[in-house]
Amino acid sequence: MDFNLQDLSGTFSVGDIAAVLSLAFVLSAAIGWVYRFTHRNISYSQSYVQTLVILGMLIALIMLVVGSNIARAFALVGALSVVRFRNAIKETRDVGFIFLVMGVGMAVGTRFYSLAIISAVAITLIIVVMYRFDWFALNVQRQVVKVQVPPDGDYTEGLQDVLLRYTSEFELVSMETIRGGALTEIMYTVRLKKNSTPGDLIAALSERTAGQRVSVLTGYDQTDL
Repeated sequence: MDFNLQDLSGTFSVGDIAAVLSLAFVLSAAIGWVYRFTHRNISYSQSYVQTLVILGMLIALIMLVVGSNIARAFALVGALSVVRFRNAIKETRDVGFIFLVMGVGMAVGTRFYSLAIISAVAITLIIVVMYRFDWFALNVQRQVVKVQVPPDGDYTEGLQDVLLRYTSEFELVSMETIRGGALTEIMYTVRLKKNSTPGDLIAALSERTAGQRVSVLTGYDQTDL
């Protein structure tokens, strides 16, 4: 019985390994810095950016292992399918950065160095330009109004009278009982008039809620609720 071990590392040199991992690290780190620079919301995660760098190098390593061997590719797909990720992605653009790092890692791992460098530079430049000039922004600021009222009695008519005075438009989003039915919570999305402030709206609504809680969330589309 032959117990000789066969090392397949000879299919690529130490220089190839160093070049692939180094370039994958540099490009992934550059993408991470672009993500950090262009991030707007409060959900920034250092561990997410570090994961982008690790993911880029890992994908490059996987592509280096797979090479042109289809059997290895299917084996790796089967092995990686066992892994389950339960962390929710907070923003859709985060998914885009994950795919960008994966694409660059695949290009580096298959030793398409020029493709990897040019693609990484071009796409990150587009991201910076979109951030700098605020492309596709919708300059309509809306607020979320949460009002709690006692369950007995019809308060919606009085609340809508106040909203008509202080907002240019409003829409009922939800109405539900809370605290075991002791209160009813009503939620609206509104757009304040130019001469109105959230404080004015809260004060006016408080007069119609029998002393219950009123809250106005401004910029809710830029934060994590």
